[in-house]
Amino acid sequence: MPGSVKNGRLVLDEPSDRLEGEIVELVPLDEVLARGGHYLDDEGRERLHQSIERGIEDVQAGRTVDAHQVIGELRARPGRR
Repeated sequence: MPGSVKNGRLVLDEPSDRLEGEIVELVPLDEVLARGGHYLDDEGRERLHQSIERGIEDVQAGRTVDAHQVIGELRARPGRR
């Protein structure tokens, strides 16, 4: 989402499908690009890689669930915003 700074405030230039009042973290693009396209420190990057490896192992072992089923179950939960 492109945006700009006006009177010291961040202003987004596009509509969003985010929920009203939802808190989001904005990270300047130059900071993300300076970190190679991500915003992880070494420890976070290592945890991400380990998680990806576990995911690959789960798929290879057949330990998966259909994404549509999971989304349906999440949407059906009481108190969902």
